[in-house]
Amino acid sequence: MDPRREFELMMTRRQLFGKAALGVGTAALHTLLGGSLLGLAGSASAAQGARFPNFAPKAKRVIYLFMNGGPSQMDLWDYKPKMVDEFDKDLPDQIRRGQRITTMTSGQARFPIAPSRYKFTKHDNGGDGVWVSELLPHTSKIVRELCVIKSMWTEAINHDPAVTYIQTGSQLPGRPSLGAWVSYGLGSANKDLPTYVVLHSKVSSGKVDQALFTRLWGTGFLSSEHQGVALRSGGDPVLYLSDPEGVDRQTRRHMLDDVSKLNELQLKEFGDPEIAARIKQYEMAYRLQASVPDLMDMSSETEATYELYGKEAREAGTFAANCLLARRLAERGVRFIQIFHRGWDQHGNLAGDLPSQCKDVDQACAALIMDLKQRGLLDETLVIWGGEFGRTVYCQGPLTRENYGRDHHPRCFTMWMAGGGVKPGTVYGETDAYSYNIVDTDGNPINPSVDHFTPGAVHIHDLNATVLNQLGVDHTKLTYRYQGRDFRLTDVHGHVVKELLI
Repeated sequence: MDPRREFELMMTRRQLFGKAALGVGTAALHTLLGGSLLGLAGSASAAQGARFPNFAPKAKRVIYLFMNGGPSQMDLWDYKPKMVDEFDKDLPDQIRRGQRITTMTSGQARFPIAPSRYKFTKHDNGGDGVWVSELLPHTSKIVRELCVIKSMWTEAINHDPAVTYIQTGSQLPGRPSLGAWVSYGLGSANKDLPTYVVLHSKVSSGKVDQALFTRLWGTGFLSSEHQGVALRSGGDPVLYLSDPEGVDRQTRRHMLDDVSKLNELQLKEFGDPEIAARIKQYEMAYRLQASVPDLMDMSSETEATYELYGKEAREAGTFAANCLLARRLAERGVRFIQIFHRGWDQHGNLAGDLPSQCKDVDQACAALIMDLKQRGLLDETLVIWGGEFGRTVYCQGPLTRENYGRDHHPRCFTMWMAGGGVKPGTVYGETDAYSYNIVDTDGNPINPSVDHFTPGAVHIHDLNATVLNQLGVDHTKLTYRYQGRDFRLTDVHGHVVKELLI
């Protein structure tokens, strides 16, 4: 059926009259303004190219290391030695302050405190020092390059809305991802590779309870050309990239030229921007056939590089291999690279699972920072590490001194950044003795949900605003009009945390 006819049949009587009235008014306004509105409607994608970056960027690209599941901040970064004396005591009511908790622990008769069983060492970061868990021996060696944020927070308390929130700026599905916004605002720096690449990592423990949906790197209401391209570790790196048997390069070129002509006819007739996006995607796929094999060919990497990243870097699909691949993508000008590593959801058996998770990522994270630095890329590459929320100081399930579990905790968690114009050797924000609430400089608990601009607290909107700032983008100006409203990644919130920046 003709799409226009189908649309007419689906339109209600009220919609018909409403659109007719709007059309008359628009025509009158167009006449009064002498046609100055011609071509502006729906041209956000074209207009934005002239507006961004808003100012000189400190970073040319982002590498986002996302630890899906919620890493335990008090077992890795947020050292709370006084909790040792609080073992198995109930969490004081004045600390919890009626906080909403998940159904996984809301039925517990009590909330016993579970101190971290791991040793912490204070490492020289060029400032007052930073405490790092024994589970991160490699990362501890590069703390002089890190900006550690202890006072991250979010309103979301369960995985799917929390991951969706930090990735898209909304707990509800349907919004563009951070990488898609970057692609839309800044475009590509390499015409032969995608602007936004996503890598998924194997998990040694095999425990990956939380699903990762494609909407986390999707485009929402933006054109589909801005979607993240997931590179696979086995078979074709990009699905259906290889030509079928009997089709050579020249034949494929002729086919694409003919398909493009047909699509141009459809675009001229219907004006659907998705048709234009499809033409671009076909052309990108053709160029990927040449560029991806070169990208994935690791034969040029030296033994010293593999020693730096660890033996796991030789196995495709591991976090280490993906970090090495991320460096290769950065060298080739890919603007946004995201690596997902699942399994950081230790509701029980933390002592068994958390060390395995850390072993998967620790050496590779440190290697990536060092590799970028020695190649002169770190200053212009913003590297981010963290998950969607933190973990509770109280135990979920049985508690022993040797093992315990922790529930989700959105009130405070830890992330770090490096390179790309952030202050190296910095520790920002502080939490109370229970790693439960963010506190001010005098140690008094603060409630940032009342005021999103509370000093010392970093909301996920603040994080995203700061990331865009380092790319030269004012987050309040990176907008897209959809369904009568101007949308942006940070919604109506967020501010740049200037204390984190050089």
